[in-house]
Amino acid sequence: MASDYKQLGDRIQQLRQNAGLTQDDLSDKAGLAYSTLAKIERGAIKNPSVFTVAELAKALSVQIEDILTPPPEAKLAKSKASSVKFLYVDMNGVIVRFYQRAFVRLSRETGIPIDRIETTFWHYNDAANRGDMTTEEFSQAMAQHLDIDEFNWVDYYLDAVEPISETFKCLMALKGKVRLGILTNTMPGLIDELKKRNYIPNIEYDVVIDSSVVKAIKPEPKIYEIAEKMAGCKGQEIFFVDDSRTNLMAAERFDWRVLWFDDFRPKESVGRIQAALGVR
Repeated sequence: MASDYKQLGDRIQQLRQNAGLTQDDLSDKAGLAYSTLAKIERGAIKNPSVFTVAELAKALSVQIEDILTPPPEAKLAKSKASSVKFLYVDMNGVIVRFYQRAFVRLSRETGIPIDRIETTFWHYNDAANRGDMTTEEFSQAMAQHLDIDEFNWVDYYLDAVEPISETFKCLMALKGKVRLGILTNTMPGLIDELKKRNYIPNIEYDVVIDSSVVKAIKPEPKIYEIAEKMAGCKGQEIFFVDDSRTNLMAAERFDWRVLWFDDFRPKESVGRIQAALGVR
């Protein structure tokens, strides 16, 4: 029976990690003491109450059955790292970090409230990422909407963005061990600009899915269909890392393996990528 308790703890731990939560995060969300959750995960608490399991399920956004019922052997086999043939990673929030410093700079220079600048940015962002407007047209639209002199958004973006060194090193080390691809929502030309500045590892990616080129953005199903076709893989053969849970949930509908990346804890996130792929 001891192994049953350990399996329960292991399932909770896996669900927690899949959700990108630390033990502190989950204990807070579930209203449990940190020590209680830690004991459950290592199997030291042999019979957690149904109420406790229900609170954990709610905090993890899963059903109680997902915690109490072991997955079938076939599902377990599919989840092994050896089944992964292709790794897709997002760009903004995984390879590079964008702290919204461009918004801060523009607000400081123009006196326009930062929330108005952000609202304007997001109003046009999808169209630019889908390639329906160029970066020049995007900049002009923002300038007109904000009633400011013409400016170049790309300059603000490139001045603010910075590489996430942990991911950079991880991708360099993974090249040759697994097929690699970028799957990102981005404006026209930004991938090339980031490569020029060595912000993105300058390696030969097997596939690059640039939303502005394929005319589809995450979380739209079309972009995942394109990604599968270009990778030549489907389902759990594909492992996808993104900082947006909405984008990950869309990928899960295609039965992809997914992992949420926390750019505030990149070392921990990279460690989970390596563990999932069975490499170090």
